[in-house]
Amino acid sequence: MKSDLADLAFFGGPAAFDRPLLVGRPNRIDRAKLYERLDRALDSGWLSNGGPLVQEFEQRVAELAGVRHAVATCNATVALQLLVHGAGLTGEVIMPSMTFAATAHAVSWLGLTPVFADIDPHTGTLDPERAAAAVTSRTSALLGVHLWGRPCAPDGLRKVADEHGLPLFFDAAHALGCAVDGRPAGSLGDAEVFSFHATKAVNAFEGGAVVTDDAEFAARVRALHNFGAGLSGAGPAGGTNAKMSEAAAAMGLTSLEAFPEVVVCNRRNHAAYRAELADLPGVRVADHDSHGINNHQYVVIEIDAETAGFHRDVLRDVLLAEHVHTRAYFSPACHQLEPYRRSRHAPLPHTEHMAERVLALPTGTSVGDDEIRRIGEVIRLCARQGPDLTARYRATPPSPAVATPTIGRTR
Repeated sequence: MKSDLADLAFFGGPAAFDRPLLVGRPNRIDRAKLYERLDRALDSGWLSNGGPLVQEFEQRVAELAGVRHAVATCNATVALQLLVHGAGLTGEVIMPSMTFAATAHAVSWLGLTPVFADIDPHTGTLDPERAAAAVTSRTSALLGVHLWGRPCAPDGLRKVADEHGLPLFFDAAHALGCAVDGRPAGSLGDAEVFSFHATKAVNAFEGGAVVTDDAEFAARVRALHNFGAGLSGAGPAGGTNAKMSEAAAAMGLTSLEAFPEVVVCNRRNHAAYRAELADLPGVRVADHDSHGINNHQYVVIEIDAETAGFHRDVLRDVLLAEHVHTRAYFSPACHQLEPYRRSRHAPLPHTEHMAERVLALPTGTSVGDDEIRRIGEVIRLCARQGPDLTARYRATPPSPAVATPTIGRTR
């Protein structure tokens, strides 16, 4: 039990955990079913190029997204690039800065300019009014982000897009199985992109998908993801190799089967964290449910340093010493990173405020009530002695950094 600052591992006490607890550790699956699917693929000799497992995976994803078409890809970043290329976008794309860098990278890699607009301070997602104010003659699309699975304001952004004759797309990397007003993520824009990276609630080892109700657009993306095979007519030529393998689809299908159980576990963990951290000054567990249906793959807390008496980064270092690996999703925000620091954008006060405060805690099927109780004990101790914690933290010489696993760093 940790009842005094001296008990914290950062100040020399024993670590709360013998093994690292990670944000984004892959969830449990039925390995026998995975191996059966892999055997089926190996026996068939059809290992890539749109095999039966990929086709089945695409159908299942499209059903969850409430659309008719899904094109599975080798990862979500290239899926975003296919979306941008397939839509023939040019010039500027308006997006939030409160997102993983791949959202902006996918646009800039193709020679377009990301233009960052501020977020709604309550949801963390793209503010329609700020998006409208960022539109210029060079704008070719709006690209919202369903942050932590929280769906964007689809009606407000759709109104802006329609008023300016722009397509509306969404980076839905976090949002499989999420919904707002009865509409599932994936069906809210003209096209959307899911991620099936190993850190996601559904993973295909590594993978992504473009989903849409537009048959012509889906066909174009499908051609582009296979070297441009079958492309005809005017528009961008060529393509790339972005296909999902049968092995990845085997994992994706097996993970999809476990998804309902994972969501139940995530919801239970989210509720447990909220109970552990209730009524702590300056510490708030983000309430995803108030923004629609969420898969709860992220437990995000916000630290108000002025009220709590300690900064988010202090808590991150304290928890790391306890072998609890947290993630500041997403801090710094994109506009605070190279190569975007000198980019043109309006002031982003809500983005910067949120990026300074957020911290994602471990959850998923590898985390249970006992782990959450012990993490909560550390955070409560920090909250009880916030000013003293900060003073002692500043007076403590830096120790060798604990190596942070690469898991959780990419989409």
